[in-house]
Amino acid sequence: MNGKGKILLVLLACGLTILCKKTENRESQSDNSFHVMTRDQQHKLIGEEILKDLIEGNKRFQNGVARMRDYTKQTGKPVPGQFSKAVVISCLDNHVPVEDIFDQSLGDIFVERVAGNFVDEDLLGSIEFACVVTGAKLVMVMGHEHCRAVKAAIDNTQLGDITGTLYKIRPAVNISLDFTGMKNSKNNEFVKFVSENNVRLVLSDIRKKSPILKEMEDNGKIKIVGTFHRLTDGALQFVK
Repeated sequence: MNGKGKILLVLLACGLTILCKKTENRESQSDNSFHVMTRDQQHKLIGEEILKDLIEGNKRFQNGVARMRDYTKQTGKPVPGQFSKAVVISCLDNHVPVEDIFDQSLGDIFVERVAGNFVDEDLLGSIEFACVVTGAKLVMVMGHEHCRAVKAAIDNTQLGDITGTLYKIRPAVNISLDFTGMKNSKNNEFVKFVSENNVRLVLSDIRKKSPILKEMEDNGKIKIVGTFHRLTDGALQFVK
């Protein structure tokens, strides 16, 4: 065998070794994600720990190292009940895949989705179900960058039932008029400002309109937080 042939064999062997290692790592990551949260596991968690877990999952998402999952295998497993650790109130936007953003498995979190991530009586009831009945320990309200529902609310769009939906976001527009700069839907900074104020109003609505959740938060049984998801890089910011 000549020198070129030997070099090709070495390169081929190196390539196969790297491929095998990548496959092993993927299988390891995938195997670790095959679980269904049990009541005992959920009971041992606290809101702060869950929040930390979601933040770490979001960092994996940003860095492109999220754990691989086979949802077919997961759905084929027996389900002992609903013991999700958190509930996330998110926008309907299809650029916001909540489980992926936080690198969570099937059954880890409840997700409530509605254009503009607001809460009404039905959504509040769902949050109460998640926390009181099933034992979720974290409530997260998550707005996001370039939210089209917020843009439509800024434009005061009038269109069928969408009008009523946007009416629930309009209060965030109204309290954002102190913004310095162009106050229209074409100004991304203003849209972000309104989106963050919308998260703040939703947090306030949860505490004001659900005495049950407010009491749970006051007693340390749940943690309620607001966040803002950047579509440009996948990062998560806290909204207070």
